[in-house]
Parts: sequence; C-alpha cells; structure tokens
Amino acid sequence: MHHRINVYTLHLFATVAQEGSIVRAAAREHIAASALSRRLADLEHAFGAPLMVRSPRGVELTDAGRLVLARGERIDRELQELARDVQSHGGRVAGTVRVWANMSAVIGFLPERLRSLLARYPELRISLHEKDTADVVRACIDDRADVGIGVRTEVPQGMEQWPFASDPLLVVLPRGHVLARRRTLAFAEAMQHPLIGVRSGGALDRFVRAQALAAGLPLQVAVTVGSFDAVCRMVEVGMGIAIIPRSAAAAYAGTTRFVLRPLAEPWAERELCLYALRKTPRPPSVQAVIDAWRSDGMPQEERGRSR
Repeated sequence: MHHRINVYTLHLFATVAQEGSIVRAAAREHIAASALSRRLADLEHAFGAPLMVRSPRGVELTDAGRLVLARGERIDRELQELARDVQSHGGRVAGTVRVWANMSAVIGFLPERLRSLLARYPELRISLHEKDTADVVRACIDDRADVGIGVRTEVPQGMEQWPFASDPLLVVLPRGHVLARRRTLAFAEAMQHPLIGVRSGGALDRFVRAQALAAGLPLQVAVTVGSFDAVCRMVEVGMGIAIIPRSAAAAYAGTTRFVLRPLAEPWAERELCLYALRKTPRPPSVQAVIDAWRSDGMPQEERGRSR
C-alpha cells in the first residue's frame, strides 16, 4: 500500500456504510456527493481493493469493506475521544458532542435548547443525528453517541437516563371535524376515521399499530407520509386525522386551521429521556449538555452525588 490513509475519508466511509447511500451520507456530512465519491475511490485505491458495491439502490460493503468499517469506526471513536480529552483539559467546555435524537425531540425541543446551550458555551459544537429511539439507545451503548434523546424505554446496566421533556400524543383534526367538539378523545373513537400515518415502519407507526392490535381495532390508513409537516398538510386538506406528539403538533398544526385533542389512554402520556453511557468522569462538554438539558430540576451538586 503506497498511499496514506486519510482519517477524514475513513470517517466519511463509515457514514456511507451507516446510511447505505452516498447521497444521504453527503447530506449528513455537508459535503458534495461527487467529492465524497472521489474520496471513496481514493480510499479503495489506497487499500488496493474494492470496499463497496454501488447500485441505484445504494451501496453494499464487500468483505474488505466490512473489515475497514470495523477498524475505521474504532479509529474514529478513539480520535474523537482524544480530541474531547484534549479540548476539555482543565475543565473547558469545548469540542464536539455527538447527540442522537428522535424526530419529535429534533423538531419540538432541540432548536431552542441548542441555541441556549451554544450561547452559553461558544466553544462547544454539536453533531446531531436524527434516528428512532431504538437506534438512539443502541448508538449510546456502542459509544457512537455521547448523549441520546428518545422516548422513555428500558435500558441495560451501564446506561443512565434522565427526564428530558413531556411529549404526549395528540389527535390532530381539521377544523370543523365531527370529533372537534370533544375535549378528549378515546383511541377507539379516533380509529373510526381515516388516519394519516407517518414513516411506515418507524417507531410511532409501530406503536400506534400495536395499540390498535391490542385493542382489536382496525386501522383505516388513508396515506402514509415521511414527516410530521406532511402529516399536518394532509390533515389540513381533510384527508384524515393524525396521532402525533404534542411537540410536532405545536410546530406544524398550531394555527386555527387545526384542532388538537388529547387522547384519553394512559399510554398517550409519552416522556422523552436523555440517555448516556455511565462514565466517571465524563468529559466536561458531555456533562454540560446533560446538565443543561435534563429536566428533573436536581441541583448540580446533588447531580454529581447521584451519579
């Protein structure tokens, strides 16, 4: 091997493998897809072996590619940890914190909280990834994320969780809908009307379907779209109703064209939590994010004793 291996290119290669697509990886890393593709070609030339098979459906790793991915991710983690240790030397809150969060947290809570956090710590940088809660927790377990945000769930030993925000599920109705006169709605009542789904197979879609199955209720899914704003547009024109988190409803259905009603079922009371691997001590930058975003109101000195 006559060419040097570029660490940044290894990081980009890992992102492509995670996304399964050069275009999605380029968007995530804020680099042109053509430039990313050239870097991948240079990496394959340096190793002297093809690392992935490209097709219209995306990319698939070769055996050599899987080996490079495993070693490359480990190198990337070690370098990021080294950078955080150096940047936080002496207690400075600086460097990059990797945050993975579910869609409702990204839409409904993080814009304001990120603005406040970065105003307080101008040397801090946040690398934000939007994923379902299961992927968020797995990234924390695998140490690919420093802080995770998702729906409350059971976590294994070695993980910690703290309250982040209340985000109950609401029914979004078009103004003038027959159910709009009700102050609260039973799930069975809502399921008598066509439903606008979001992200088929995603966490919320699976959850609503599971509740319908447990209650023995049929789902009348009118259409499934990929985002909360698209859901609300479908509701607005009268195609159906939707069940989405309050945070998303506030962002996209906060006008007089919509009516928002709480669900009567206890399972609709969703709580979002922060997740992180148990580490002692944590880098000051990571601890600063946790302290700023946890919502249990525990004083900072007491927080230190509780860990």
